[in-house]
Amino acid sequence: MYLRETKRKNSDGSIVRYYQLAENEWDKQKGCAVAKVVYNFGRADGLDGEKLKRLAKSILRLFAGEEALAAEPDVEIVDSWPYGGIFVLEQLWRELEIDDVFGRGKTFERALFAMVANRALQPYSKLYCHEQWLKEEVFFPEGQELALHQLYEAMDFLLVNQERVEKAVYFKMADLMNADVDLIFYDTTNIHFEIDEEDDHARKGPDGKERGPLRKRGHAKNKRYDAPLVSIGMAVTRDGLPVRSWVFPGNTTDVTTVEKVKADLKGWKLGRCIFVGDAGMNSEENRRTLALANGKFILAARMRAGDEVTKQVMTRAGRYREVRGNLRVKEVFVGTGERRRRYVVCHNP
Repeated sequence: MYLRETKRKNSDGSIVRYYQLAENEWDKQKGCAVAKVVYNFGRADGLDGEKLKRLAKSILRLFAGEEALAAEPDVEIVDSWPYGGIFVLEQLWRELEIDDVFGRGKTFERALFAMVANRALQPYSKLYCHEQWLKEEVFFPEGQELALHQLYEAMDFLLVNQERVEKAVYFKMADLMNADVDLIFYDTTNIHFEIDEEDDHARKGPDGKERGPLRKRGHAKNKRYDAPLVSIGMAVTRDGLPVRSWVFPGNTTDVTTVEKVKADLKGWKLGRCIFVGDAGMNSEENRRTLALANGKFILAARMRAGDEVTKQVMTRAGRYREVRGNLRVKEVFVGTGERRRRYVVCHNP
């Protein structure tokens, strides 16, 4: 519904305007929307404009927010900053008790929350986050008091305390979400840097420990072979809840990361946990590592001409069992005794 203006030209050339309250309705015969007049206000030059303004204000007062403020006399909206996203993330931050892990109200905790909120809502660089986003684009008074160097120092703090933070957040999430932690999915990716040279030596971190060299050329999954990379590993539950992350040198192959990942997760005492990885993690050494201490694992297997999978698994006779309409499976065992290998052949009809 809207206020409609129509015009009529008199014989003397003068224009007469009329105001109508109208709404558009779909006309099936014409195949288009046509205006339907709900009420005629009459000639514009014969109307009291102030009465129409009072009518508009009385309608706006029924609604909350800026519209209601605009209807009030002597009220002018000077500025408005988004707050909803910050508010929701702040509540999640507290419910997960991340603020307690860092020290509630401390500068590092506030700086880290500011960067997490920025990353979730409108990701910018730390410099833009500090100079523009926190000061002009969102309502977060505590963020306006932060200095730029405090954001960088907070990143150092997070690096030193990464394992403690990830462990605390994960177990809180698992408790709140009643997460199934029997399966741990692990995979890697890499990101490139817009620089030409690799790191040629290790560097000391904020805790005095040497790290790296990290930025190295390797197999770029995003096809940026001209730039140094770092590899990032992530372990998640079957529902996609993050468990823990790792950063490896860019020339690290996926298959060589499994021993480190298993050793780190072992300290978390996740109980009966099955490790799930893609074919890039599948090697004889990794299978031995994952099987230690009665460890369980599921690894994808490549099909190479002439290997065990193509010779003994894919050619083995046996009935498929239908799991759902687009998936059927069958088990194939190769070898005997404790060292036998169990394959599950998945077929999409």
